[in-house]
Amino acid sequence: MNKILATLIAALFAAGAYAQAPAAAPAKPAAPAVAATPAMPAASAPMAKAKPAAMTAEEKAAAKAAKKEKAAAAKKAKADAAAAKKAEAAAKKAEASAKKS
Repeated sequence: MNKILATLIAALFAAGAYAQAPAAAPAKPAAPAVAATPAMPAASAPMAKAKPAAMTAEEKAAAKAAKKEKAAAAKKAKADAAAAKKAEAAAKKAEASAKKS
């Protein structure tokens, strides 16, 4: 019984030591002696390029409307920025004249 118990304890210690050992570095694959060449397609006919699907009239109209909306929004943002800049300049001018008084 003591021998069996001692064997089990020794096995546990051995398993613990094995689990803590650093992992070995993976082996690198060998380089091929001859460089592989890509396989040629069976038919050497030129491949046709895929063309995008044509837009319908509704899609064209929607794209045109979206472009107009985007341009209008950009124009409005530019005008708002100019107005804000003008108001800021006027406020600075008023502040400067108030300091002089």
